[in-house]
Amino acid sequence: MADNARAKRLADLIREVVAQKLQRGIKDPRLGSHVTITDTRVTGDLREATVFYTVYGDDEERKAAAAGLESAKGILRSEVGRAAGVKFTPTLTFVADALPDTARTIEDLLDKARQSDQKVREAATGATYAAGADPYKKPAEDTDTDGDATE
Repeated sequence: MADNARAKRLADLIREVVAQKLQRGIKDPRLGSHVTITDTRVTGDLREATVFYTVYGDDEERKAAAAGLESAKGILRSEVGRAAGVKFTPTLTFVADALPDTARTIEDLLDKARQSDQKVREAATGATYAAGADPYKKPAEDTDTDGDATE
């Protein structure tokens, strides 16, 4: 079993090699400049690598990019093996990164919160307190001998 630092270095190398090969070496039109490699993870035994990617475009372009990556998997793996110089070249698995979808969901939730805050601000404009500006009771300042407050 390899140490974590070696797995991390190999993952970084795989990310760089795959990104460069996709940008310059693969002529598949499905893998144009709209595919971005976001992260790579390698198992502890250095036998399997998971490559996370994002695609700029709609669902049809994402499906086409996934098919293009699957068809180019062998070329990419041989390029990784050539660059890495390890005894066993890891198998590559391509997974669409969920980060953009998660970010979009968070942005939608933040927009809803901003709209809700704006409604509360609009409702609070010109409103007064139900019990006055100072709702707390204060002790009587001056009391007579019979217990009545003088004013």
